[in-house]
Amino acid sequence: MAAVRLFAAVLIAVSVQCVAAPFAVQVGEARLGLDAPSGFADTTATASPRLQDLSETLTPASNRILLFALSDADVRRFTLGDPLELRRYMIVVTPRGMERERVTEAAFQQFIGESLAGIGTPPAEKDVVKYLDSRPTGTTNLLAELRKDADVVSVLHGARTKASFFERSRYMLSSTTLLLLRGKALSLSIFTQYEDPSDLEWIRNITTRWVDDVKKLNSPR
Repeated sequence: MAAVRLFAAVLIAVSVQCVAAPFAVQVGEARLGLDAPSGFADTTATASPRLQDLSETLTPASNRILLFALSDADVRRFTLGDPLELRRYMIVVTPRGMERERVTEAAFQQFIGESLAGIGTPPAEKDVVKYLDSRPTGTTNLLAELRKDADVVSVLHGARTKASFFERSRYMLSSTTLLLLRGKALSLSIFTQYEDPSDLEWIRNITTRWVDDVKKLNSPR
């Protein structure tokens, strides 16, 4: 049994390394480079119906999924057949309707306006739990604007689940980044459960790093 577990551990380590490497994806006429941040691995190459179904719950059918990444720990759990924790995960999509055309800056600004219409303004309250407790359960609420440039806009959202008799309310943070990359419109989203302020700091930092890394990966050589 120990030998079997050791063999499984080796296979898991190899599989995580394989799916964690940068890869190319074709979007219309453009070939884009994508990569998951350190500590996460893309799962689209596994062709798992279970993971595909999970990723499709995160985005409308009008989007094509380019990357769906789980934490390395969840990848190991999945490989062993154990339940996924899903504390943190991320996804990259592109609108199917814009995939075949070259997106101009004007078209990208229109895409931003349509995607972020009605999100409101960031709250004055800086205590995430206090603010989300004041909002209806199950609603997605704007918490902050993280970045606003000509080719990239990032916002931070928060939501609260309804408490049950045996379980307290749970809080979820997510960042959405709209990115114009080589004439293509991409949407990068990161999700994390919120337990303490370190989760807020984590999602802010990893959003910034991931966007910069993706842009660098696709910069002219």
